[in-house]
Amino acid sequence: MANPSSLCEASDSVLIVIDIQPILTTAMPDDDAQQMLSNAESLLQACDALQIPVLMTEQYPKGLGETEPSLLERLPSSAERFDKTGFSCCAAKGFMESLEQTGRKQVVLVGQEAHVCVLQTAVELTQAGYAVFVAEDSVCSRKQEHRFFALERMREAEVTISNYESVLFEWLRDSKHPNFKELSQLIR
Repeated sequence: MANPSSLCEASDSVLIVIDIQPILTTAMPDDDAQQMLSNAESLLQACDALQIPVLMTEQYPKGLGETEPSLLERLPSSAERFDKTGFSCCAAKGFMESLEQTGRKQVVLVGQEAHVCVLQTAVELTQAGYAVFVAEDSVCSRKQEHRFFALERMREAEVTISNYESVLFEWLRDSKHPNFKELSQLIR
């Protein structure tokens, strides 16, 4: 298994955006949903600038709709989208193959719901040998206690609980990074 205590490396990371669809998002507490959307947008912009692969899932899009338009606008052209009916992203057809083809061993998870799809994906990817990072300020659940439970359970499963700013700065590592000025604007 990958070292769960290591820092996020831009050259070894994949961002996974899990089921951020309007019908689901409207069921979340407003402040949590807005924070998740804003932080996910920032991470998508960083991925585009740093050439970090993005995999995105949509839970039963026929019934729940596509991903939030604000995220689709920021989605790098190389991003891959997967429809799913299972709760873990790992069950989506072609998902694991695409993840393996990146050759990267760290994944950063954002999305909803923390206690269902994010949790199951995090645990399964950890079991598959990936170092999993969950940006705690970029995931949400309909109830706060479910989100807190999920974060604690993931921590116990050796998932690294982080936040979007830490992920961004770990990807950059140095204020002399060529993208520092551009990407530091995402946290102001």
